[in-house]
Amino acid sequence: MQNFKNKKETKVSINTYLPHNFLAEKFILSTLLISTEAIETTLRKITIETFYFKNHQEIYKAIIFLYRDKNSVDILTLITFLKNQGLLDKIGGIKVLTELINQVPNLVYLEEYIKLVQDKFLRRLLIQLGYQTINSSYITNIPLETIFEQLEKHFFNLTNNRQNFEVLSSAELFSNVFLDLKYKSLNPSLPGLASGFYDLDSITQGFQDSDLIIVAGRPSMGKTALCLNIAVNILKFYKNPVLFFSLEMSKEQLIYRLLSNEIEINSTKLKNGQVTENDWVNLNQVIKFLSSLPLFIDDTPNLSIQEIRSKTQRIIFEQNNVGLIVIDYLQLMENSNTYSNNRVEELSKITRGLKSIAREFKVPVIVLSQLSRSVETRMNKRPILSDLRESGSIEQDADLVLMLYRDSYYNENIIEHNIIELIIAKHRNGPIGGIKLNFEAEFAKFKNYKKK
Repeated sequence: MQNFKNKKETKVSINTYLPHNFLAEKFILSTLLISTEAIETTLRKITIETFYFKNHQEIYKAIIFLYRDKNSVDILTLITFLKNQGLLDKIGGIKVLTELINQVPNLVYLEEYIKLVQDKFLRRLLIQLGYQTINSSYITNIPLETIFEQLEKHFFNLTNNRQNFEVLSSAELFSNVFLDLKYKSLNPSLPGLASGFYDLDSITQGFQDSDLIIVAGRPSMGKTALCLNIAVNILKFYKNPVLFFSLEMSKEQLIYRLLSNEIEINSTKLKNGQVTENDWVNLNQVIKFLSSLPLFIDDTPNLSIQEIRSKTQRIIFEQNNVGLIVIDYLQLMENSNTYSNNRVEELSKITRGLKSIAREFKVPVIVLSQLSRSVETRMNKRPILSDLRESGSIEQDADLVLMLYRDSYYNENIIEHNIIELIIAKHRNGPIGGIKLNFEAEFAKFKNYKKK
């Protein structure tokens, strides 16, 4: 087998001939010389690098400069500018520019020309990514995990950002918002994902895309149970994939909880096989139903932001989308990029990374978090924002902070033992407050509050 001594010997070169469309590029540039409106449209949709030919890139760059400098854009100003910059010969001389104005296409087809050029540009990026992967694979001191992560990241960005060429003007943004409002008025519904708990949804209007939602509480308050209930409610109603990262409990433990919740059988009895004949009938039906739902549970311990991003990308590739991401819980996560003795600083980077994931994938991300022990030292043990353990930027990055409080945990003399308060301590886009939920601890099941 051949021994590869260094990078230079193993590097694979890209063929100089790459996908392109000469006429489409030429027609776009021709259109820009006769229409200011065409310049505005093109600037919003393609970059200089989108053009394949270097002289076309230079011509487009010159047109952009003239336009943004509020100069008229025509053949005369373009020739003058390129000549003053010493670029006229570089782009092929006056002959190339006169050819542009001698063959002006119909403005109606500008969008089609832009799509053709974008298509070739994306294909070139895809080829470049392929060769980068090949070259990286020859270098054996690069871990495979790193190659896979980078490949997934670049490929996801390539496929996910096809629509991101366009930067919308304020007029287009307002037009889109108007159409969105009109649709919502004709089809009234929550703008976000309904949690299944009516009082919570009436305040939050559902969990919004790109939101980072913190669910906090002391141990045994029901954080995992609440988030599992919310995840299943969303699965049942929307049928969108839910990705549940469990850093504390195993997959099997979560499944037992889920079955106990759905069938309302004590989870201990279920684990011990103490199931009646009627329970078996219900169990078979529930397992069949839950198996049909796109719930994905990952119980890998000590997950990093990069691993969560990578695994989310993989599910999106397979399922086309993800409706919700749940992470249980924040303090068990690691920051793979840097090591720091300052845990507060490290968690701050993690929460910023989680917010970035929410925005990148346009999906609500629910993260469970512990509260500090200082809660236990107070007379009033209802949690407040400053109780967030190693808070750092948690409350800053979060769009919604929900805190669980169970009075019966601290006070045995209360009348209603099965009530949990859900305190909305922060709500970036709405009011704060609190609601009550019924909690059946035996089945780890939350229900909408009913006053006795």
